[in-house]
Amino acid sequence: MRERKRLEEVLSLESDLGRRTEDISAYFDLAGEGENVATDLERELDALRDLVDRVETETLLSGENDARNAIVTIHPGAGGTESQDWAEMLLRMYLRWAERQRFKTEMYDEQPGEEAGIKSATFVVNGENAFGYLSSEIGVHRLVRISPFDQAKRRHTSFASVYDIRIDTYRSSGKGGQHVNTTDSAVRITHIPTNLVASCQNERSQHKNKEKAMSMLRSKIYEFEMEKKRAATKEIEDSKLDIGFGSQIRSYVLQPYRLIKDHRTKLEVGDVDRVLDGDLRPFMQAYLRMRRGEKKS
Repeated sequence: MRERKRLEEVLSLESDLGRRTEDISAYFDLAGEGENVATDLERELDALRDLVDRVETETLLSGENDARNAIVTIHPGAGGTESQDWAEMLLRMYLRWAERQRFKTEMYDEQPGEEAGIKSATFVVNGENAFGYLSSEIGVHRLVRISPFDQAKRRHTSFASVYDIRIDTYRSSGKGGQHVNTTDSAVRITHIPTNLVASCQNERSQHKNKEKAMSMLRSKIYEFEMEKKRAATKEIEDSKLDIGFGSQIRSYVLQPYRLIKDHRTKLEVGDVDRVLDGDLRPFMQAYLRMRRGEKKS
């Protein structure tokens, strides 16, 4: 059913592209005959540009896991209330982005800060290509602003990290009766940074299986981190980024000027409020184009 829906959307896009191209051609013909259609033509061209951007994005989302749902985890860096407030701003940004995409979200875990913001948050994003889109957001995000928590109104720099884990549902097998064998209640969760996997199919409820799988995954990740500390190998430590200066993928500057810059793609956007309200499409598209170029080279 998922594949069928994807193919139906591809056919719909193709039909829409053909119709808009014909409409624009007709407007050019009318303009050639002296008709005043400049406003209508400009409107159709803008709509076509948006559609072409959408088609391009769809073609860029061809990775093995891009079509899947995603679980997003946000952690503040050092800095107490300031960084925790920044983490909550990021959480709102991603929830607004998901709403714009008409994706469904489910908050799995949220730990409020002591004064403001959050200590951590984990939520599920359910939608076609959710993981592919959100892969562009994995890493450290840096905020520069006049702190609302500083009575001296000094400029502060805050950090927060965003990471994805993949969640799959699949049909249970083995004993358990007819219900278990005919529903996709089993859950397999993959922690992308470590590639650790936990799965559960014991419960009839997918929600209960998810809770158990997440609990098992937490234990595996804890043991993995402890093993890293015990081994203290340079290779593993070098691959781990601190949530601080020099490791950010994107900077959000609110003072002394207003600009958001992605340090991987070099894309800069001046409309900070629009981005923080969930319009992440330019950054996601730029990252996906960069990723495609890296695969070709």
